[in-house]
Amino acid sequence: MSTNFIHENFLLENKYAEELYHNYSKNQPIIDYHNHLSPKLIAEDNVFKNITDVWINGDHYKWRAMRTLGINEKFITGNASDKEKFLQWGKTVPYTLRNPLYHWTHLELARYFDIYDLLNEKSAEAIYEETSAKINSKEYSCQNLLRKVNAKVVCTTEDPTDSLEYHQQIAKNNLDIKVSTSFRPDKAILIGNEGYNEYIDLLSKVSNIEINTFDDLCNALHLRIEFFNENGCKVSDHGLEQIYFEEFTESEIQHIFNKKRANQELSQDEILKFQSAVLIFLSETYHQFGWVQQFHLGALRNNNARMHRILGPDTGWDSIGDFPQARKISQFLNALDSKDKLAKTILYNLNPADNEVIATMIGNYNDGSIKGKVQFGSGWWFLDQKDGMIKQMNALSNMGLISCFIGMLTDSRSFLSFPRHEYFRRILCNLLGTEIEKGELPNDMELVGKMVADISYNNANEYFNF
Repeated sequence: MSTNFIHENFLLENKYAEELYHNYSKNQPIIDYHNHLSPKLIAEDNVFKNITDVWINGDHYKWRAMRTLGINEKFITGNASDKEKFLQWGKTVPYTLRNPLYHWTHLELARYFDIYDLLNEKSAEAIYEETSAKINSKEYSCQNLLRKVNAKVVCTTEDPTDSLEYHQQIAKNNLDIKVSTSFRPDKAILIGNEGYNEYIDLLSKVSNIEINTFDDLCNALHLRIEFFNENGCKVSDHGLEQIYFEEFTESEIQHIFNKKRANQELSQDEILKFQSAVLIFLSETYHQFGWVQQFHLGALRNNNARMHRILGPDTGWDSIGDFPQARKISQFLNALDSKDKLAKTILYNLNPADNEVIATMIGNYNDGSIKGKVQFGSGWWFLDQKDGMIKQMNALSNMGLISCFIGMLTDSRSFLSFPRHEYFRRILCNLLGTEIEKGELPNDMELVGKMVADISYNNANEYFNF
């Protein structure tokens, strides 16, 4: 066995885990059904100028770690050179021990660049030069980076107003990797947000529908869903604090919309009713088109007002929220199910306290019509680390059927983040291998191996039917 930190049996603690991973999981293709990659970069088969360009720029996980160590913002999002930023990241890496960044960093160096040296202040310059020389070559273009990890399907995330021009370009080029999109209409829902009316004006322009009423808004959204569907979309996604569900009447919703369009202030009750109405409409429409709907729940965003003002959203100032989830999710799913309009649904929670809530909730609406129709999504954001993944899988195992689980996704903006699938698969195989060793699962590799292969690839392939 290699003495490298990242070796062939990394995270695999016994022979059963090793057999499960190497024989049943390792070589399965990747379906990354939700990420934030740039379709423009894929369509143009972009070649990055250096390692910082692809690996550090835009990565708020790394930014938070660097800030915690006391690295000046100049070397994070500021005007320092790319090499200077990388050297500061190299200085930071040894301090990330026990944070998943340490594992991810070295997995990514190994898998993409065949570098097994530990990244630190001493090795940073040599690693910068070696990785930058490789990444700045056609062999490491965006499309080739996806090929290196055996990606079969990737789903980027676009707003309803997006032209999907780059997805159309990719489709025309017959790329050997399926690049699809997911429909992210949160800006049309969150009526209390600043800039809502400007967004509705943009949606009106793109849909060519004059949006004067709530019905107009629904018609515009329906038209955009049709457009996304025509361009191969099969998935929607929502990033919400919690599911919204309040009782409302059509006249109430129209009145609320009129008030907003007249720039009048809305009450919290009015905001929640309106958001409920839009969400129900969208979910019924997803069902009509046979889509999968995803709900990422529980992030408390933009906590640091000063830094949000300077740098904007998605720059590392978010955390786990403690929003109540169970009752509203139940009411929402029940309202759809009662009309037989509940689409395939994936629920992700950011607060680990909600693991068992979600694991039991999905069982209420798995009605036997589709295998795993309602899913407890993999550990997300702050929870996509070893402990978070294990807790999610344990809750799902104890209260549902992990054998029906559709597995991992990156939810990432980085083209180098796909070893997170490997990380997940190793953790899954070690979890099961340990229980085989203890006698808690049968020593039947065909039985347990099939479950591993299903979770790694087959279940997602069947569920999404790309």
